[in-house]
Amino acid sequence: MNEAEMLVVRRAYAKQIMFASGLEDPRLEAALAKLPREAFLGPGPWPIMRQPSGYQMTPDNDPVYLYQDVLVGMLSKKGLNNGQPSFLMFLISLGRPREGENAVHIGAGQGYYTAVIAQLVGDAGKVTAIEYEQDLAIRAAANLSAFSHVRVVQGDGTKMPLEPSDVIYVNAGAVHPANTWLDAMKDGGRLILPLTVGYTTSDGHAMTRGAIFLIERKGDDYLAQWKSESAIYPCLGARDAVSEAALAKAFEKGGWEKVTRLYRTEEIEEERCWVRGPDWSLAYS
Repeated sequence: MNEAEMLVVRRAYAKQIMFASGLEDPRLEAALAKLPREAFLGPGPWPIMRQPSGYQMTPDNDPVYLYQDVLVGMLSKKGLNNGQPSFLMFLISLGRPREGENAVHIGAGQGYYTAVIAQLVGDAGKVTAIEYEQDLAIRAAANLSAFSHVRVVQGDGTKMPLEPSDVIYVNAGAVHPANTWLDAMKDGGRLILPLTVGYTTSDGHAMTRGAIFLIERKGDDYLAQWKSESAIYPCLGARDAVSEAALAKAFEKGGWEKVTRLYRTEEIEEERCWVRGPDWSLAYS
């Protein structure tokens, strides 16, 4: 296909993804339509996840195969993918990124969804993209080099201090909110937080499942709201046995949809507490 034909494909893809995600957001649709997904995934053919059979290679390197609502393998041996577009658009929409804001993307992969966020905050904004896997971070830095307001950092996104941030996206499964994330949230800041328990897939990959919570800071308070279920790659720096065991019990008992507050203490009355870990709790009020 020539570039004119690919522009048509990308516009159609963006409309289909927005429909699948249940969103009506012209800014988000335009950002998605503008980006060549193939530029962020390296040369084809590409491994596309087809459940339940696993990865299926595209017949050739025609990028049209990428313009579906599908997972595309980045580090297939680890089960690490460029995520499902409709779900990632939903998560990005939860953060409500606006022009001029400071955003952080933890688990940036090769930068495709970071580039969507970068377009939404605009040149007046700033995006810090953090990726644990060194190979992916190197690729992300190259892929995002055209965005002067994006900085790519390789490392553990739970350990490094962050600048005051308007929105923080955690694109990997944690068992607790990292203090560095909560410390960085501005008043009015939003944190997209997957809280998950781990399991091993049938082909031996580490994976997690759980729930997405939206955390919003209001002064010294942190409001919390369940937003969706999730299956997501583990956030290696944000997993400890104590919090994971507590989270597993909380999911077994249910009630996550009633959560309204995050506290930076575990000293919360039992009747109000959905889950607690070292120095943090999610509670009903």
